[in-house]
Amino acid sequence: MMKSAHKGSKKQALAVAIPVLALFIFFTLSLNPIFAQHQETQQKEWEDFNPDLFSHSTNIDNQWFPLKPGTRLTWEGTTIDEEGEAIPHRVVFVVTDLTKVIGGVRSVVCWDQDYSDGSLEETELVFFAQDNDGNVWHLGQYPEVYEDSKLVEAPAWLHGYEDAVAGIMMKAAPKMDAPSYSQGWGPAVGWTDRGMAHQMGQSVAVPAGSYDDVLVIKEWAKEEPDAFQLKYYAKGVGNISVGWLGEGEKTRETLDLVKVEHLDAKAMAEVRKGALQLEKNAYKNSTTVYAHTQPAEPMAASHEKH
Repeated sequence: MMKSAHKGSKKQALAVAIPVLALFIFFTLSLNPIFAQHQETQQKEWEDFNPDLFSHSTNIDNQWFPLKPGTRLTWEGTTIDEEGEAIPHRVVFVVTDLTKVIGGVRSVVCWDQDYSDGSLEETELVFFAQDNDGNVWHLGQYPEVYEDSKLVEAPAWLHGYEDAVAGIMMKAAPKMDAPSYSQGWGPAVGWTDRGMAHQMGQSVAVPAGSYDDVLVIKEWAKEEPDAFQLKYYAKGVGNISVGWLGEGEKTRETLDLVKVEHLDAKAMAEVRKGALQLEKNAYKNSTTVYAHTQPAEPMAASHEKH
């Protein structure tokens, strides 16, 4: 009886000791900022998106990511593939004068064209909106990917469809000690990008100009946690350079801003025509996502509705 009672006492003591030890380890690790950040990232795979917090959503004047209709940015550089070959790369990004309602929020339609060795490799419509605090949100995109000038896939994701959730493209006030954030969550097409401030106060020179107080954002995908893309942002301009970091980055891309343009009415008419043609394709190719959205509208017409 004494032995049985003794064994019971050990079991009771052990039952108390293990939870206490677990709590001690948890709170000790929680004080470690790396653990806390990792824990936050794991628990919050997507952002809390509230359409009621977008009173002037198409007025995107975030100092790090301004999107004024008629702005065209061109980057040039190289992509080093897995075989080590350097391939010329050019990206053209235009802020159109179109808007589109996604998830109850009116977004600005941007048109992106990606050229590899002179050939169009990918073109896409991307949708952004700014909340009342000045954060710029990424509400989704419709891309078309080409090989030998033939369409091979169009993996669209938009907030509210197939479990996709909008993410933050640029914080209103990025901070070095802030945890990472989702740049959008599109599980149906494998979109799991995240970002966080990597450096601040940098000086960077590119063909388009020299910039001080540059912000560097580190981006990665959940599936490739050790492969990072670095994006450099200048106030009042936006993204001025792209680089890479990490041994896991097999395709090493570098891009520098070479031209900033403000298009006239004639050029904007051509942009609008091209973007609307791409949307026409989207309605045909993305039957489970894009086909269920409202058509894009000229910005002037959309403003008249508010």
